[in-house]
Amino acid sequence: MANRRDFMTLCATTGAAIALGKVPLHHLIASEPFGDSSPAPSWVNRPMRWAQLTLVEDDPGKFDPQFWLDFFQRTRSDAVCLSAGGCVAYYPTEVTFHHRSAWLGDRDVFGDLVAGCRKLGMVVIARTDPHATHDDVRQAHPDWIAAEADGQLRRHWASPEMWVTCGLGPYNFEFMTAVKREIMSRYRVDAIFINRWDGSGMCYCEHCRTNFRGASGHELPRTSDPRDAARRAYILWRQERLFDLWRLWDREVRRINPDSCVIPNTGGGATSSLDMRRIGEQAPTLFADRQARRGLTPPWTNGKNGKEFRATMGNKPIAGIFSVGVEEPYRWKDSVQSAEEIRLWVADGVANGLRPWFTKFSGVLHDRRWLQPVEELYRRYAAWEKYLRNERPLARVGLVYSQQTAWFHSAKVEDHTLGWYQALVESRIPFEMVHDRLLDERRLEPFKTLILPNIAAMSDEQCDELRRFAERGGSLVASYETSLCDQWGERRKDFGLADLFGITFKGRIEGPMQNSYLRLETDPADGKRHPLLAGLEDASRIINGVSRVDVAATADFPHPALTLIPSYPDLPMERVYPRVLKTEIPQVYCRESGKARMVYFPCDIDRTFWEVLSSDHLKLLRNAVVWATDEEPPVTVTGPGVLDVTVWQQKDSLTVHLVNLTNPMMMKGPLRELIAVGEQTVGVCLPEGKQARAVRLLAADRNLPVDQSGRRLTVTVPSVLDHEVVAIDL
Repeated sequence: MANRRDFMTLCATTGAAIALGKVPLHHLIASEPFGDSSPAPSWVNRPMRWAQLTLVEDDPGKFDPQFWLDFFQRTRSDAVCLSAGGCVAYYPTEVTFHHRSAWLGDRDVFGDLVAGCRKLGMVVIARTDPHATHDDVRQAHPDWIAAEADGQLRRHWASPEMWVTCGLGPYNFEFMTAVKREIMSRYRVDAIFINRWDGSGMCYCEHCRTNFRGASGHELPRTSDPRDAARRAYILWRQERLFDLWRLWDREVRRINPDSCVIPNTGGGATSSLDMRRIGEQAPTLFADRQARRGLTPPWTNGKNGKEFRATMGNKPIAGIFSVGVEEPYRWKDSVQSAEEIRLWVADGVANGLRPWFTKFSGVLHDRRWLQPVEELYRRYAAWEKYLRNERPLARVGLVYSQQTAWFHSAKVEDHTLGWYQALVESRIPFEMVHDRLLDERRLEPFKTLILPNIAAMSDEQCDELRRFAERGGSLVASYETSLCDQWGERRKDFGLADLFGITFKGRIEGPMQNSYLRLETDPADGKRHPLLAGLEDASRIINGVSRVDVAATADFPHPALTLIPSYPDLPMERVYPRVLKTEIPQVYCRESGKARMVYFPCDIDRTFWEVLSSDHLKLLRNAVVWATDEEPPVTVTGPGVLDVTVWQQKDSLTVHLVNLTNPMMMKGPLRELIAVGEQTVGVCLPEGKQARAVRLLAADRNLPVDQSGRRLTVTVPSVLDHEVVAIDL
């Protein structure tokens, strides 16, 4: 294991005292930076439209390969992912225990598809899936099978005739390495994509027990509590093990084909189990596998995928995998989703920088209704390709997400982020996601304002980076427990950013607060309200968040915009009246420091907004960002409806994407129909010294008159059905 001595030393110091908190997080998680030691394959930036055909075992001899080759051509797909091996091999493998499809016969289905796709000029990558295996492997190598805490080997939850493999032991490190060598040697594909490679939950097999004990000195944890020393060590050890595996596979395939790589199916946002910063360093390209909406999921979630990956991947290409079927919880893998739902999900991903990737399970078609919608989408995006090769987003607001807070403090931190995300989309404020361990000056240079949605777990170094950001004129908007804990989730005596917020922790967190309110205050000196309260002129009080941190001011806040009305009974109805009408307890702290502005909400207003979607909270969150940013925005869009607005720069153009989310099925799909919104006025701030040569609406396929005054260009968009792009040639 890389840096094993350092890891053992650090973990040994935790012991019963849980002293991991004394160690800077980046020293442990990223003690061996990946860097870019292996050059990116030459093909990675070329594909713009991906296809995936995931075969099922009885496909050979039943499905029509030519149909799929023709479909790839009609859709103008320029890259493809094809099933090769792992739990089932679709080529005549010679690796012992590599299970050939029982229907394969003397065919080479994978090889035939590879040859056909290469004739079409497509990038070709092979898909493997190592998470399940068969009885012969269980009998010969029981140590390759995942084990429960009691030692019982794990049957597959969906296919009980199969066994779940251990992702951290010799099945992956030895057997699957041999499979990858064979695939690359025979077919010299452009890359190998690995699905479900990182294990299926905790494994207590002999290899995991021995390797973890040897690395950390601990037994495998029996609790998910991140305060437990063994659990903390396991979170980090598992990552090291998987990054070692990734490096091994990548090294082996590059020895055979230097212009190739291994691309694990991994990554995401705050709740991703692997460090996104290290993933961004290692991966030349990634594929965001968030295939469709499920449950209460807004369609902007696909765009969020792109932003989360881009926060650590930068300009590296990211494809967004989308399913043509209905997703969780019951996994109808042969189903077909409504065309409108597919269109909106893909549109929001493309608008936020993802390159579309459709995935189809089974080569035999049971329902053909998805074919035409996907073909129409792909032909549309092929026609727009010039304006989809983005160089950089032009957003000035960054929404920070924190894996270390999710790992070591609270996985519910995502609810705070989702509240802010919804508020920013509704406010039509372009923004990007920012990883909390990439806060250096180069990464933050594009931003005027950073939003910290309950980023509780922060190291001293991270706090210092935010201080330097503020010294350069950057503004902060923060909520609840932001910086109240160190990087390991251990509570500090005071906020790490107490000096920037101008407050100090009084030692108490209150909540849940039933029936509590915020009183909207007026400055007695001039009779005016703070800009934070714009749009609430007719309100005297609004609902509070559910929980609050008890703080005291250390800076001068003479006239707080919001004060606390404490909780009072909500039943019986005869007792529903406030016991205290007015307090002097501020519930927002706004201050200026040079060119920087700070807004701190001591309550969980962002998480509460996500839960109840109060329009009053929306106005507060929007106004906080506008006041903190205090500059002309890169784009303004006025008109009816809910639009996700993004703005991008290409080599010789700017684009403004308008994705119409206005729909009764916005918060829970699928869509029944697309509902157009009316006229939108778009104002764009062009780069200094640039003149618009031409303006075109891509979906409407029409040129617009150029109306430019100074750096400001104004455009009228008559309507938006699902996805309109204002393309400005410079």
